[in-house]
Amino acid sequence: MSVNVLYKTSAKATGGRDGHAATLDGALDVKLTTPKELGGGGGAGNNPEQLFAAGYAACFIGAMKFVASQGGPKVPADAAVTSTVGIGPRSEGGLDIDLAVSLPGLARAEAEALVAKAHQVCPYSNATRGNVDVRLTVV
Repeated sequence: MSVNVLYKTSAKATGGRDGHAATLDGALDVKLTTPKELGGGGGAGNNPEQLFAAGYAACFIGAMKFVASQGGPKVPADAAVTSTVGIGPRSEGGLDIDLAVSLPGLARAEAEALVAKAHQVCPYSNATRGNVDVRLTVV
């Protein structure tokens, strides 16, 4: 199945986890460091899991807003998604993801329904579906 691409971006990484990554348009430019837990030195810089967590959280809010635009409940201005991404042995699945969704002012049942629908349309959720267990929690 081909995708009708509406937006495209490119990023280049060098040096792996202890290197550098930047989008080709210069909008994102980060130093990469390996966390101590993965055998690296830690320190100033980011790692792929942090970047994935930030992207997933932002994308999920966008998915909730899309669901709202299709007749779902309005997403509060102070809505927040905390995406926790863990990494472990590939033999155990590799990634571990939790999304904690805060929707102040929405009734719990309404919030849970919105989150479930957003999980069906979010591109990150679709990319991980069947590959990574993603746990959703309304907080």
